[in-house]
Amino acid sequence: MPILIFISLFTLLDFVVLFSIGSQIGLLTTLLLVLGTGFVGLHLIRKEGVSTFARARQRMQAGEIPSSELLTGAALIFGGALLMAPGFLSDALGLACLIPSARQLMFKALTWLGLKKIAGQQPGPSDSSDQTNQNQNRQSSQQDGPIEGDFISRDEPRRRR
Repeated sequence: MPILIFISLFTLLDFVVLFSIGSQIGLLTTLLLVLGTGFVGLHLIRKEGVSTFARARQRMQAGEIPSSELLTGAALIFGGALLMAPGFLSDALGLACLIPSARQLMFKALTWLGLKKIAGQQPGPSDSSDQTNQNQNRQSSQQDGPIEGDFISRDEPRRRR
């Protein structure tokens, strides 16, 4: 619920800024700026997306998990969506998601906020009993016995039934 309120307030503020700047610089200039940032965003997404995909492929071929490339791809998609939205605040945040140094700074800030939130969540008396019950359920389901099912080998031709 708090994130919905944040998104609503951000959108409202974005439109207020768009209309106030648009009234100062004119309708045609405002439309050109909004369309221009959209095209710049598409170009940057294409350029950065291709290089990110190439780095992810190289890491996968080397047997590594491309976690940073996945985060970069998510930031590019989010930044592109913000650039497609009409508004100057969303364009500024979208461009920040597309610029590599600003993106790394946002990743560090989000990581710090996430670690701070996790560190603040100390299990209380009810949380620890819930955790114990979950562990017992998980252990009992693993000790129930074999799992029955069908096995199809990819080397064998399929049988007609």
